[in-house]
Amino acid sequence: MARILAYTPPALGHVFPLVPGLLEMQRRGHEIQVRTAPDAVAHLRAAGLSAEAVDERILEVEVTDFRAANDAERLRSGQRDLIDRGRFDGPDLDRTVERLRPDVLLVDCMAYGAQIRAQVSGLPWAMTLPSLLPLRERGIPPYGLGLAPRAGITGAVRDALMWPVVEKMFGKAMLPGINELRSAAGLTALASPLDLYDQPDAVICMTGAPLEYDRSQLPTSVHMVGFQPWDPPAAAPDFIDEPGDPWILVTCSTDYQGDESLARTAVEALRDQPFRVLLTLADAYEKADLPDAPNITKVKFVPHGPIMGKLAAVVTHSGMGIVGKATCAGVPIVAVPFGRDQPEIARRITEAGVGVSIPAKKLTPPKLRQAVNAAVAMRPRVVEVARGLAESDPAAAFADAAGALVSTPNTAR
Repeated sequence: MARILAYTPPALGHVFPLVPGLLEMQRRGHEIQVRTAPDAVAHLRAAGLSAEAVDERILEVEVTDFRAANDAERLRSGQRDLIDRGRFDGPDLDRTVERLRPDVLLVDCMAYGAQIRAQVSGLPWAMTLPSLLPLRERGIPPYGLGLAPRAGITGAVRDALMWPVVEKMFGKAMLPGINELRSAAGLTALASPLDLYDQPDAVICMTGAPLEYDRSQLPTSVHMVGFQPWDPPAAAPDFIDEPGDPWILVTCSTDYQGDESLARTAVEALRDQPFRVLLTLADAYEKADLPDAPNITKVKFVPHGPIMGKLAAVVTHSGMGIVGKATCAGVPIVAVPFGRDQPEIARRITEAGVGVSIPAKKLTPPKLRQAVNAAVAMRPRVVEVARGLAESDPAAAFADAAGALVSTPNTAR
C-alpha cells in the first residue's frame, strides 16, 4: 500500500469533496495525509483522516476578486491572488514532501505553486478538480461564459470562434504568473491555460452527469468520478422539523465573495410567500444588513447535509459544493452566479433540468420569487435525477483513479 499526500488551498469547498474518496482509499489500506485549510483540520481528523494546516502565509494572501468592478477584472484579480498564494504553497508542499515522504501526490487545481512543485518532485501526482472540467471538445461550448450548447453549423462556428477568445482571456490572466513560477522551478512555459491539464499524471474531476456535458474525446488521464458531497457529521437544528410551510435554503458562499445581496433580495422576495426561509450567510453574516420577517431565519452556518431532505428548494450563488449536494439529494436549485466558475455551473443546472438561474446583475425580488416557484415545481424531475446518481459509487471511482497512480513510475530522487 502507499502513502498518499493530498494538498489543497485553504478553502472548504476544495477539501470537503475529497473526503469520501480519501476515506475509501484509507479503507483499502493506503495511508492518507491531508494538508489543507486550518478550519478543516479538526473535521478531517474527526472523520478519521490525518490532517494538518497549510502554511499560514497562504491565508494571509486574500482572494479579492469580489471587489472587482467587472468580470474581466474579477478574473485578473482572482488569478493574481492565487498565483501570489502559489509563492507560498509550492515551498509548503516541498517541505511536507521532504518530511512525510509520500508515494503519491494529489494537488488541488487552484494550488498553482504546489502543482509545479509536484511536477518537479518526480512523484506520481494527480490534479484534483472539485468543479466542472474546462477542456475543449467538439460540441462543448466555450468554458466559463455560461453559453448554451448549440447544434448544427451555427453552433460549430460559434464554438470555433469563441474557444480561442476564451483561452486568450484566461491565458492573459493566468499564464504570466504561472510561467514565472514554472521558470523558477526549471520548467518550460505553458502556451495555453488548458496545458495545465496535461502536466499531471492524472486529473480527477469530482463532477459528472447531469452537470457535465457528454464527452467522447477525453484523454485517458482524465477521470470523471462524480459528485463527492460531504459535510462534517452534525444534527439538523431543531427548528427545521417544526410543522409549517416548506423550507427554502438561501446560502451564501463559505469563501466570502461579496454575495450578501443574494440574501437581501431573498428576504424581499420571500418574506410574504408560503415558505419558511433559512438564510446561511457564512462570512457575510456580519456584513449583511437584512430586514426582519416572520418567515425568515438567519444564521451564520448550518450543516447542509442534515437538512437537505427537509428542503423544497435551494437558492445559491452556484458554488459546486452546494450544487452537488442539492442535485444528489433531489432538491431543485435557483442559481444566482456572481463570478468564478459560477456562470458555467448555473448554465449546466438549467441544461440538466435540475433548476433555474438568474444572473446576479439581473436579480430582483420579483424575478427571484418567480424562480423559486418554478424550481419547486421541478422537484419530480430532480428527484428522478438523484435516484440515478444514487446507483453510482463516486468514492470508489475516486479511489480507483487515485490508486492507479501507485503503480506509476516514481522518478523522485
